[in-house]
Parts: sequence; structure tokens; C-alpha cells
Amino acid sequence: MAKSSYNKPALTYSQQISQLQNRGLIISNIPRAKHLLESISYYRLSGYWYPMLIDKSNHLFKEGSTFQNAFDIYCFDRRLRILVLRELEKIEVSIRAKMIYILSHEYGAFWYQDSILFKNLIRHSKTLGSLQNEYERSDEEFIEAFRNKYTDPLPPSWMMLEITSFGTMSFLYSNLKDGRTKRMIAKHFGLNDRTFASWMHSIVYLRNVCAHHSRLWNRSMSIQPIKPQKTSKCWMDDSKVSNKKVFFILSMILFLMQTINPSNTIVVRFKKLLAEYPNIDVSAMGFPDNWKDEKLWK
Repeated sequence: MAKSSYNKPALTYSQQISQLQNRGLIISNIPRAKHLLESISYYRLSGYWYPMLIDKSNHLFKEGSTFQNAFDIYCFDRRLRILVLRELEKIEVSIRAKMIYILSHEYGAFWYQDSILFKNLIRHSKTLGSLQNEYERSDEEFIEAFRNKYTDPLPPSWMMLEITSFGTMSFLYSNLKDGRTKRMIAKHFGLNDRTFASWMHSIVYLRNVCAHHSRLWNRSMSIQPIKPQKTSKCWMDDSKVSNKKVFFILSMILFLMQTINPSNTIVVRFKKLLAEYPNIDVSAMGFPDNWKDEKLWK
């Protein structure tokens, strides 16, 4: 298909509402719809009424499609992201703590600077550059105290990695040379090192999706975690489960939380959220018919 220049004009809120109505979307409360378009934006909400389109080329809605239903999906998605972010924080902190502990005891306080420990020297050099930038930007009191007291260009790992992004942590782990120490970290969480590196990378992507308030509920993940071949903790039958969808991501979180917080209430809270939004199609999130029968989800 030949490309062309974009020439659609910006629409007023009233024009946006008229356009949606002309395309078949039922709007029962126009003042409220106008307020939501003003507060959230047409384009952001469009991701939630997109599944309601019967003709996606001409943006025509299925019979009975309502603005309220699209907003309900938006609200569900927002609360789902909050639920996920709450657990990702615990996972990131736990992985950070385990990496610092094992690698510092094995290789010393400044292990992250030792190029001998890493597979790709160029990647390691770039990571050190990122760490240097994060160190220089930090205004944490313990970093200021280190700068004032010591001559070292960078602090020990238990300080440095506390101000490091999880994305940089993921790069550090994946670039570590294969061996016993790398396996020890992954084994603590019930995985092999290759799968663990993949899951860390996926967590970085997932966190960015949630932190930027992007649509999550029916997203096809651009970065997919590896399906584990063997685990030392409870997993599930993933043979018919897509690792591109939210169900796999949530299952991955549940798996890791067996180590981090075995008494977690994620499933209870998620089921309660679903009960509050009964119109949510869980199949669009990759949930199989028998998901409630999986031991991981009980």
C-alpha cells in the first residue's frame, strides 16, 4: 500500500463525540463523556474501544457498543497495572538484593567493574557508563556521604546497585559469564540462568508499560519471556498458553512470589478485580478456560 501524508485535522471534544456517535458508539451521558475525553484523551481511550469495532478500516462499532463499556475497560486496565506494579517492586528489590549478596561474596565489593566477569566487553563498558551517569545524578544521602569520604570513582555494589535502574541490573546479569555464581542467583528463584535472564528482561519491559500508563490488559508483549523447561517450584501447563499475553506475565509473577512472598494474595485480589468488572474478556488476556484449576492460581 502506498504511503501518504497525514492530513487529518484536530477535532474539538464536541466533534470527537459526534464522530463516535456517527460510527455507532452509544454515548448516554454526553457531558461525562466530554469530561473523560478532556481528562484522558480520545487517542488513549481509543485503545479500549478498538475491540468493539466491527469494521476496523472504517472505525465502525459493533451493535450495542457503549462509551461506558470502553471506560470500564480503561478503569480495569488502570487497576491491573497498579496491581502488577505493586508486585514488580517486590520482585525487583528481591532480585537486586540476591545479586548484590551472591556476587559481592564471590567476587568482592566492586565486582560489577571487573570486566573479566562479563561476556561482552563492549556491553560491559556501556553498562559502566550508565552506572557512572546514575552515580553522578544521585542525590541520595548515602551516596553523598561516600563521595565526601572516599576517593573511589564508584561505590561498592551494595550502594551502587541501590541507585541503579532495573534495566541496568538486567544487562549486568545477562552479560555475566555463564557459571556457578550466575546459576546460583537464578536457582534461588527456581529457574535456570537463561530463563531467569529472559524473565528479567521481560520485567523491565512490563514495568515500562505500566509506568507509562500504557494499555496492558489485552496487549501482545513485544518482549516475551521464555517458557521454562524445568523449574524447582510450582509452575503450570503452559503448552497451550501464549507467552505474549497478560496471563503468562501474571503467572510469571506468581511463580517468583513463591520465593519472595509465599503468603501473597495476588490471586485473591485479581479475582476480586475481575468480579468488579464482569464484562472483561479474560480470553483477550490469554487466559485459558481452565486457568482456575491450575495449582499456581489456587
